[in-house]
Amino acid sequence: MDDDKPGFTTPVPDEIDARDLAVDGALPFELTGRYFRNGPNPRPGDVAPHWFMGHGMIHGVRLRDGRAEWYRNRWVEPNTSVLDHAGRLFALVENAPPVEIDRDLGVLGPCDFGGRLTTAMTAHPKEDRDTGDLHFFGYGAVAPFLTYHRLDAGGRLVESREVAVAGPTMMHDFAITEHHVVWLDLPVVFDRELLGKTMPYRWSDTYGARIGVMPKSGASVQWFEVEPCYVFHVGNAREDAAGRVVLDAVRYSRPAWMRTWAGIGGAAEGDAPATTRLYRWTLDPATGAVAEEERDDRAVEFPTLNDARTGRANRYLYAVHGDTLVKFDEAGGPARTDSLGEGWHLGEAVFVPIEPESGAQPAEDEGWLVSIATHDQPAVASRLLVHDATDVAAGPVATVHLPRRVPAGFHGRWIGDAR
Repeated sequence: MDDDKPGFTTPVPDEIDARDLAVDGALPFELTGRYFRNGPNPRPGDVAPHWFMGHGMIHGVRLRDGRAEWYRNRWVEPNTSVLDHAGRLFALVENAPPVEIDRDLGVLGPCDFGGRLTTAMTAHPKEDRDTGDLHFFGYGAVAPFLTYHRLDAGGRLVESREVAVAGPTMMHDFAITEHHVVWLDLPVVFDRELLGKTMPYRWSDTYGARIGVMPKSGASVQWFEVEPCYVFHVGNAREDAAGRVVLDAVRYSRPAWMRTWAGIGGAAEGDAPATTRLYRWTLDPATGAVAEEERDDRAVEFPTLNDARTGRANRYLYAVHGDTLVKFDEAGGPARTDSLGEGWHLGEAVFVPIEPESGAQPAEDEGWLVSIATHDQPAVASRLLVHDATDVAAGPVATVHLPRRVPAGFHGRWIGDAR
């Protein structure tokens, strides 16, 4: 997230459509649907002082029958991620309500779920595949600082309640488990003096850092004090056999947060060594104890997994390290990697499960990883990559040559035709 090189983050100036894209390798016939990727892209003449502010752009690729039928890109106000739930699609950004879109990237307009949503909506909602419920939240600069929401499987907003925190914290992501919601109340807070200059949040050495475990049943939050840090993106959370909550996420030290925030438009401060690592917190509601450990020494970001395992035990986690796709295995052994080479930057890898045969239960990693790679040089067109998730180190099974450079962005979504 802190890379800022010529051609890597520079916005594109227009919307285009292209058909019948060139493909190296063989696109799996199972990949029938659309891949949408959202990210910041101010309109020509507009100034966006921070990556989290200003217009976004969704880049879409349609795959069917082993072909890449089309590419198109469209501006949209929310600039962070894409959600599909209950047959509807939304573009998301954490400081505003969602904007509904259609499968051809047409903008349908803002959504407040029948007037029930009165806060912003996180760009990182979590769907419980067992219940179909979508859990999410909104944070704000004034009270209530944090509000929990839940959509049911039919897309109705059925629950909203305030979660008490000490102040206007910037909560970018959170987690769920089978029985709990996991909150990240960390020391990046609203600063009114930064309004109109940049994204108005800064690191606070006095706010404190804690992780909250809130039963979905509505009971109060149990808070666990942790070492000061920040988390942009969660990998997953689960409950272990002892009833503890285990959270895996990418942890930013204070210097790492400062460096990243400056790189995407915030204020720079200091030049201390920066660490960004895959980390684990184990929280014991019975004793109040918390254990913290680094899981790997790579500077990774954008952790993803098979979404069917969200909130449940997962063996595999995927992440990005510059030009490298990384596959972590909870069962042990070295991480598996594929590096694209100098000058390339890999975006978030979205997991697409295979369609199981009748009565069969596919392995957790049986599926595909779909991502966009962008080069430093503006003249080099971007590529849509498809990796076999069971064999990441083998390299892409297919490379779709996009008709233009796609600037670095945030989060993607696979919307299968059957979804």
